[in-house]
Amino acid sequence: MFEQELIYRYLIYLLGSLALLRLIFFRITPNRDVYFALFMFGNGVFFITYLLHDIDLSMGFAFGLFAIFSMLRYRTETLSVRDMTYFFTGIVLSLMCAVAQIPYPELAFIVFSLVALAAVAESHRFAPIVFERKITYDRVDKLQPEKHGELLEELRERTGLNIVKFELGKLDLIEGNVKILLFCTEGDSGR
Repeated sequence: MFEQELIYRYLIYLLGSLALLRLIFFRITPNRDVYFALFMFGNGVFFITYLLHDIDLSMGFAFGLFAIFSMLRYRTETLSVRDMTYFFTGIVLSLMCAVAQIPYPELAFIVFSLVALAAVAESHRFAPIVFERKITYDRVDKLQPEKHGELLEELRERTGLNIVKFELGKLDLIEGNVKILLFCTEGDSGR
């Protein structure tokens, strides 16, 4: 017969994990492979740590288990910093729900606080969305540092983008152009 403790802990974990992954992560990054890996890995860690928690586990051992699993599976996989942050947060949720010795209302509050923090961090109010555009610019006479203000204004005018910063790339003196990486805020014309 199931223990009620397992059911309550797993329900708190499952609701928090689904809210984090489905409502926040997947809405912004609809990558099914990463979503699947995060969800299954978190569930696996939850059940392993819950089953082993009678063996006098500490939170340090649980994090060590997380480190071993992540090295085995993800040492050759290229994941973005954002994906790894969600990966870590999902593991934190599963570890807390499996071994934290606190009352269920407190556990649920902590889990949903982490989910709420992720939602705030993903919002436009927390940090503006900046996207990159690569262009080839045809006027090498404006590349001197003292003319960067003029260059920025001309780039804004010619592209119609709200450019917040730019980086000069490869200069081709024979062709008379330079590669420029533009950093623009969201909501621009997107030309």
